[in-house]
Amino acid sequence: MSMIKRIFLFVAVNLLVLFVINIVIHVLGVRPYLGAHGMDYQALLIFCAIFGFVGSFISLQMSRFMAKHALGVVLIDPRNPGPEGARLVETVSRICQRAGMTTLPEIGVYPSREVNAFATGPSRSRSLVAVSAGLLERMDSKAVEGVLAHEVSHIVNGDMVTMTLLQGVANTFVMFASRVAVFAINNFLRSRDDNGRGLGYFAQYLLIMVFETVFMLLAMIVVYWFSRRREFAADRGSAELAGRETMIHALESLRDHKNKVDHEHESLATLKIHGGSRGLIALLYSSHPPLEERIAALERQEPLSRMTV
Repeated sequence: MSMIKRIFLFVAVNLLVLFVINIVIHVLGVRPYLGAHGMDYQALLIFCAIFGFVGSFISLQMSRFMAKHALGVVLIDPRNPGPEGARLVETVSRICQRAGMTTLPEIGVYPSREVNAFATGPSRSRSLVAVSAGLLERMDSKAVEGVLAHEVSHIVNGDMVTMTLLQGVANTFVMFASRVAVFAINNFLRSRDDNGRGLGYFAQYLLIMVFETVFMLLAMIVVYWFSRRREFAADRGSAELAGRETMIHALESLRDHKNKVDHEHESLATLKIHGGSRGLIALLYSSHPPLEERIAALERQEPLSRMTV
């Protein structure tokens, strides 16, 4: 995918988000949060929540489209999968049947040498499971089944929706706290100035951006902590759908190819089975737990019954 096309998609999505948010604000009649008598905290909270959640849910609704175009996913037609796609379709169909899913997700392969896979989509009936060409080349059928069961578990668990809600809460907190902090600083400076001058508009805008950056770094610690928890849950779900030994074998195969992870699309890291944790910062900002911990968690588990949905 060309750089120009990626930039166009990024700008188009953000313009769509702003357009929809402005419509929502107008329809709901949200009043300005800054007036002659100071800040209206209730109006500010509503304003931030609209921006925080609407943006997240638009991203969720467009997640399949964006993932397919960002990674160049080639979809497999279940009615005519071809010799290479037939095994993927058969495996995903069998896993979905065990999970109680009545609608088969879109199934695709993206051209990358990384050993990885991901699931995305706003609901069970509008989901996508994709694997890399590198994974199909380097993994045996048992490991591929474990990986696919892990991704189907994400769909069954509704992880994409849950992460969207959590991101919406984080966005709301960041926007609200940043503006309250800047408003407080501005009032303090006005009280200390004989002429009652505070921060100029441009200075306030820059300071809001600084606070949003700091608060987002703090909020993402919680978001990534939950992301790691959901990976353990998806591993357990895979163990129920495909067998514990199958999922352990899949994780061991991923561990053997841990250097085969593409870091070009970091925004999609939380969608994948292997996030590729690196360095000390990964202790707080990794979307995935270390593979060794995930394997150990499954090995400690009692024998599992089949997932009931």
